[in-house]
Amino acid sequence: MARKDSQQSDTPAKQGRFAQIRQVYRAAYQVDRTIPWWMLLAALGVVVVGVIIGLLLGHWVYALILSLPLAMLAATLVLSRRAERAAYRALEGQPGAAGAALGALRRGWYADQQPVAVDGARGARPEDMTGAAFVYRAVGRPGVVLIGEGPDARRSKLLASERKKIERVAPGVPVTLVVVGDGDGQVAVRKLTGKLTRMKAVLTKDEVSAVNKRLKSLGGLRPPIPAGMDPQRARVDRKAMRGR
Repeated sequence: MARKDSQQSDTPAKQGRFAQIRQVYRAAYQVDRTIPWWMLLAALGVVVVGVIIGLLLGHWVYALILSLPLAMLAATLVLSRRAERAAYRALEGQPGAAGAALGALRRGWYADQQPVAVDGARGARPEDMTGAAFVYRAVGRPGVVLIGEGPDARRSKLLASERKKIERVAPGVPVTLVVVGDGDGQVAVRKLTGKLTRMKAVLTKDEVSAVNKRLKSLGGLRPPIPAGMDPQRARVDRKAMRGR
């Protein structure tokens, strides 16, 4: 009886994982139509290598059987990578793309997907804020990172203003300015989290927490956009990509 209950409880979990993978696949396929071919190529590559090894050992049938689950794993990993790229591609050029990308930051960082400063298009809907400038803030062991996006003049003004605020509240803490875009000296949205995580650590974990608390005292901005802004609902969700 206990065994039956265990089997029944495992079934919904498996169904949930498969449903999640299907959801990720469908969303990614809308952006990247080559995903199924890459998945097939990865799976076939694993099977071919497995069979070759089996032929050399004289047990190709067993090798083929063993290579099938590995082929499925390889296809899932390829889906994860391609889906992540597709998600970033959907974000590029969208207002608030940097904020959505910050949601992929891992432990050790304090970052909000809401901007700390906005200039332009006040009172407009999110989809109408193409000409607006945004500044986002991330706090980690490298210090404080201000991420700006939008037109040069507005963005530069916002970044300078936010930097002064931070230097007043947390003097001595390194402040790094990063601009998201495809121009010279700018960082593509798909490379944003990678750049932040590769920065040199200068603060301890306790110092990061203390700096974050100080910056919280500045108060939060309530921009004219709904809470949890998510451009076209395109959010980088690493847990979904991994199938949890």
